[in-house]
Amino acid sequence: MDTRIKLRVQGLTNSQIQSGAYALILAEEQGTRRIPIIVGTSEAQSIAIALEHITPPRPLTHDLFASFAQAFGVRLREVFIYKFEDGVFYSELLFDDGSSQIRLDSRTSDAIAIALRVKCDIYTTPDIVAECGVVLEEAMAIEEKDDDEFILDLEPEDIKDEVQLKKWLSLLDEEELSERLEDAISDENYEFAKMYKDEIRRREEEDKTT
Repeated sequence: MDTRIKLRVQGLTNSQIQSGAYALILAEEQGTRRIPIIVGTSEAQSIAIALEHITPPRPLTHDLFASFAQAFGVRLREVFIYKFEDGVFYSELLFDDGSSQIRLDSRTSDAIAIALRVKCDIYTTPDIVAECGVVLEEAMAIEEKDDDEFILDLEPEDIKDEVQLKKWLSLLDEEELSERLEDAISDENYEFAKMYKDEIRRREEEDKTT
């Protein structure tokens, strides 16, 4: 009986641990745990292109690899994330040419990028899920508890989500909001200046109605 756990790619998000990197989120197919894997910018771009079903004008490396295998009748059967050691995930690719199978070692980010292109299954071990998995409910509870404090530590250019940006603005006190508006105007950063001015105007309108 196969005791491995099947995973699906949930998406990508900015890494809160490593600047300039991204977190690839893998989710249990039948469960609530999520596994974040840190990937570089180029790998994240390749994964995002596959997730969004975008066809680049020229094939990327992972596209070429998938096309090469298909052209020679080699099928990628599965990706298996088999080890987690010293913060690194280890993966292997199982290939089948119709008469024999072979396993090749791979970086996990490359393995996922290829798997998305050929639509093969992704598996890992129960031990890895137990060690690295975050239960969805727990993650949400932690996020809600620390959200205000975490957001206030950010700068607006670090916030990509519009809802989170609005929350960040709402947490600024009036003095800091005014100071940021003056600094933005002084630096000729009119996009941020408009953002701060809109927030001041929103608060003024809110005060009128209360």
